Amino acid sequence: MEEIVIVFTIAYALVSLCFVAPPREFVSAGLTVQNILSGYLGSEDMDVVGYHLKRTTSTVLLHSLLPLGYYICLGLVSPRLQLFDPARAGLSANICLLACLSIALGGAVCARYWSWNKWSHHPFAKLLLKHGSPWRAVASSVNIEFRRITKFSSIIGGTSLYITDSWIIRCSAYKIDIAHQPDVHLSIIHAEDHAISHESSVAVQFLNIKVSSITPGVKPFVIRLNSTDYGDLREKLQAPIRNARNVVIHQSLSDKFIEAFKEQVAQNDSYHLQDGEEEPEPCIGCMQAPANIKLQKLCASAGEGQCVPCYCRPMWCIDCMGKWFASRQDQHQPEGWLASTSPCPTCRAKFCILDVCLVGR
Repeated sequence: MEEIVIVFTIAYALVSLCFVAPPREFVSAGLTVQNILSGYLGSEDMDVVGYHLKRTTSTVLLHSLLPLGYYICLGLVSPRLQLFDPARAGLSANICLLACLSIALGGAVCARYWSWNKWSHHPFAKLLLKHGSPWRAVASSVNIEFRRITKFSSIIGGTSLYITDSWIIRCSAYKIDIAHQPDVHLSIIHAEDHAISHESSVAVQFLNIKVSSITPGVKPFVIRLNSTDYGDLREKLQAPIRNARNVVIHQSLSDKFIEAFKEQVAQNDSYHLQDGEEEPEPCIGCMQAPANIKLQKLCASAGEGQCVPCYCRPMWCIDCMGKWFASRQDQHQPEGWLASTSPCPTCRAKFCILDVCLVGR
């Protein structure tokens, strides 16, 4: 009987741990609060505030039921313990039952309090209230920006990070932190270097960035980020990120390639606009930098090699073209990227780096 109790306890503890902090296998199998209650939670993209109000509340409630679930299941697995008969179960079993019931009751009371008065008592709603009144107007602004495809997002473990045009949002199992971009100061406080990532066989670096807001009542919080996403994060932030501790940030393969891409393009022949040709418009990739790239077959004579002429007008900047070129390569063989080819992002004509020309007069 003792062996059954020990085996069941270990198995239940492992399953509970995976449910609380789900690994990739549990996420793939849909064994998460988000997937189990997807019908109730709704769409995160359409109503991110309402989604996380419900998600955090449901998570607290379901997690608080795990100890009681253990007690009930143990009573079914081992009837000799007589756990369902308090008079015979013994003092230790009754104390365990009381503790399990107290945790479950505490979770239920917390969930009811948070959802009372249309979620006005939820910590997230109270935090939104610090950014403006009424809090639902702030929530509407957050929802509108979150629907835009230009937001930055990163998920590490059970924590999600979203950066919209005006907001920094960090979502963990029980808590949501939010800060208004114009009111924050960001600083790198720590870097974690791992020889092997648990998701891949390559080295990985995680950056811990402290977000401090000048808004009264908004406490600082820390966001955790893969260093390969650091460049994309900076492009989305309005405020600079201070690196007072001079943390060495590892570049992603894409960032390293783009630097080499720019160096090679700078050595290529330039494309000079002809009389009558209009000045380049903004890049259609980022809509910020001017479209300063023209593809011309220069690597070989006409009819030779894999590359073919491209007749598209300049529509892309060098950064976006470099990112496009990198995205079309074999991610497991970065050493061959510079010598490889890519289809034009507009007409699909094949080109190599030697065919990429900067636009000039």
